[in-house]
Amino acid sequence: MNDRLRGKTVIITGATGGLGEQIAVRCAESGARLVLIARNGEKLERMKRELGDRFSASVSAYAADLARREEIETLFPKIERETETVDCLVNNAGFGLFKTTQDITMEEAENMFAVNVFALMALTKFVLPAMLKQRSGHIINIASQAGKIATPKAGVYAATKSAVLSFTDSLRMEVKGTGVFVTAVNPGPMATRFFQTADPSGTYVANLGRWIVPAEKVAEKIVGRMLTDTREINIPVPMNLAAKLHALFPSLVERVGKKAFYKK
Repeated sequence: MNDRLRGKTVIITGATGGLGEQIAVRCAESGARLVLIARNGEKLERMKRELGDRFSASVSAYAADLARREEIETLFPKIERETETVDCLVNNAGFGLFKTTQDITMEEAENMFAVNVFALMALTKFVLPAMLKQRSGHIINIASQAGKIATPKAGVYAATKSAVLSFTDSLRMEVKGTGVFVTAVNPGPMATRFFQTADPSGTYVANLGRWIVPAEKVAEKIVGRMLTDTREINIPVPMNLAAKLHALFPSLVERVGKKAFYKK
């Protein structure tokens, strides 16, 4: 529960599964008004009903493919007409593919950047003017520990998450002192449908074992810090420590961690 969210409006992308769904549940439980965005309209409507029945939550649902800029641009006027204010934006939508540079296609790479980076930027630009005007708001961008340490077969995915981190750091400095907070969330591997797309063989998940983080735990931390001046949320702690060491001693970490890096 987060009492700061009562009566506040929270936009969540990628809301129908995994981390996005868990964030939505906890925001509804905290009394927030929800604006949910995802590709699957049927799942959105089901979530809308369930959250309404369970928490008496006010929920608006919008189906859109965030890989298509024209759909994002059509989405904005609809949300603007039906939403008076936006207090928090959670840019959660994203996907990954574990393929080598040689094997990944440019279409796959472009789609990954479209969803993971450009849609995030577009939605941020949409909510930012109103947040600056009201001198309050919170933009939460879901990045990844992969944005801090790139590994084999995740070059494009890691590049998108590095872009998210750089964009988030820059935005945080741009809005400093305005009342708008900007947070990057860097989870390690989570038990979500992400790996059904990223690693259909299941090899990576089987190798990860105890390193997989429950999406519920990540969502709880994110919702607990909403509407606070939080720079980053990093989960799990050991993986984030490895990322900090990598920034200082990249060759050493890559040599010592070689076995773990090639688990995909």
